[in-house]
Amino acid sequence: MSEPQITDSHCHLDFPDFEGQLDDIITRAAEAGVARMVTICTKLKNEPSVRAIAEAHAPVFYAAGTHPMSVAEEPMTSVEELVSLAKHPKFVGIGETGLDYHYSSDSAEAQKRSLLIHIEAARETGLPLIIHSRAADDDMARILSDEMSKGSFTCVMHCFSSSAELAKATLEIGCYLSMSGIAAFPKSQELRDIFAAAPVDRILVETDSPYLAPPPYRGKRNEPSYTALTARIGAEVFGMDYADFAAQTEQNFDRLFWKVAQHQTVR
Repeated sequence: MSEPQITDSHCHLDFPDFEGQLDDIITRAAEAGVARMVTICTKLKNEPSVRAIAEAHAPVFYAAGTHPMSVAEEPMTSVEELVSLAKHPKFVGIGETGLDYHYSSDSAEAQKRSLLIHIEAARETGLPLIIHSRAADDDMARILSDEMSKGSFTCVMHCFSSSAELAKATLEIGCYLSMSGIAAFPKSQELRDIFAAAPVDRILVETDSPYLAPPPYRGKRNEPSYTALTARIGAEVFGMDYADFAAQTEQNFDRLFWKVAQHQTVR
């Protein structure tokens, strides 16, 4: 019997960790039931190489933006640049963008400006905003709430590992929460409880590979096939059969990343 189908909603296939190995990695993903993946460009100068990966591999789609930890050294993007990139048929999300005060608090104001640009591009394209948030809960909740009141957009809190308060605030404005390998770590019970309190129709799964491999691979290179390990923990968190949880996260993904579903319908 084949594995239930799931999607790795956030990975970084252009990183050197995967160089020369993508065919094998995508094959292993398919064997684990990970039928689709979204690879994320974190610096817009790398967009052509990330786009090329999506073009070369049918199961791979991509998103692009300026990661908050790169804002200080990268040129500030524009709404027009992001909207133009989004015309590509396999470009399916805006970001990742967001706020990171843990490593990059000195560029906080520039990060906020960059986030607002990405939000406007998400509004204009209708594509989901992919948000990175670390040690910036109050500012993130405030900005997203204020901006949503000015004009709606969709968003996912990628690799969510923040507070229950930020989860509640972002869920209230319609955001999705994405579960990474962190949720599978033995000491992450508090995080699992936060996910358990969220609506299951607002949950995605991801690897953020090559980072954050779930057990039993913690500390090693992560890869898209390991999404299935995190999803099995997700099924336990929500008290669901794995096949049912997988099917639910697929529905959630298709609703948020509508362009992926649309692309596959047209093909």
